[in-house]
Amino acid sequence: METKKEAAPAKKAGLWQTVKAYCRLYFVDAMSAMAQGLFASLLIGTIISTIGTQTGFVMLEEIGNFAKSMAGPAMAVAIGYALKAPPLVLFSLTAVGSASNTLGGEGGPLAVLLIAIIAAELGKLVSKKTPVDILVTPSVTILSGAALAYLFAPAIGTAAASVGSLIMWATDLQPFFMGIFVSVLVGVALTLPISSAAICAALGLTGLAGGAAVAGCCAQMVGFAVISFRENRWGGLVAQGLGTSMLQVSNIIKNPRIWIAPTLASAVTGPLATCLFKMQMNGAPISSGMGTCGLVGQIGVYSGWLSDVAAGTKAAVTAMDWIGLLLICFVLPAVLSLAIDFGLRKLGWVKDGDMKLDL
Repeated sequence: METKKEAAPAKKAGLWQTVKAYCRLYFVDAMSAMAQGLFASLLIGTIISTIGTQTGFVMLEEIGNFAKSMAGPAMAVAIGYALKAPPLVLFSLTAVGSASNTLGGEGGPLAVLLIAIIAAELGKLVSKKTPVDILVTPSVTILSGAALAYLFAPAIGTAAASVGSLIMWATDLQPFFMGIFVSVLVGVALTLPISSAAICAALGLTGLAGGAAVAGCCAQMVGFAVISFRENRWGGLVAQGLGTSMLQVSNIIKNPRIWIAPTLASAVTGPLATCLFKMQMNGAPISSGMGTCGLVGQIGVYSGWLSDVAAGTKAAVTAMDWIGLLLICFVLPAVLSLAIDFGLRKLGWVKDGDMKLDL
């Protein structure tokens, strides 16, 4: 009798662990991989084509456009890789990604994420189960993914785009409060082991809301880089300032108070970006969630300026634009985070060694 009673809680614990593992696989690992796929196609393509346009090097512009056109397949393959899909499933996901991203429209990345996961899992179910695996596995993966794309991608894309449009509309309407909300929320997402870049890409977050998102991400990355300088020196400055503040997650778990300084800094820089400097991010939406990682957020803002000037919606890139970009992305996050961290150390909430990284 006792064995049966003990087995029930153990079974529940096992089920809970399984659910947690799948949630992490689909909503953390797959999303992070999707962001990398976007980075390796749409984002890097935008950077290359922008350089080509500015230098008059037509071939670079064309190469960038080729890379951008592969965003759907790149995302789907990256997701399949994160799910440890067998080779035939992985390669077949290129067609699924292309269909989902195209039919999903502005919300294509979210459609790719959801549909590629299902198609990959269906492909894995039949992989190496028949003598004609080379025909069955690609057929199941592509046909199931394409069917789902035709049935659901437009609706998923419209829903994602609508949410993104709502956030951007609200930010235009209430730039102060939404500046705080978007900046803090996206900045926190950047530091957590989820992909802020994928979230921004899925929602198509641009405009003032995109500018607030960039501000929040920069506050986290630059903030942690400077307040942990005494522990991590130049290696930590570069790893966090140009890499990711996600490196501090284990330290945040040990002492959540170390997160206060960069988060409060983002609550200040967000509304300054939206209200004072009117900083908009009109480049690729993924740039909104990248912050100072490889200076992608700043390149996105700059490429957006150029696009706006070319479209006639912006007269020219002004000195105020550059001052705002430098202050919001670099100067203010560093100064504010240092000042707040100084106060926290005086209170004894943060101590030397709390932000030490194993570099």
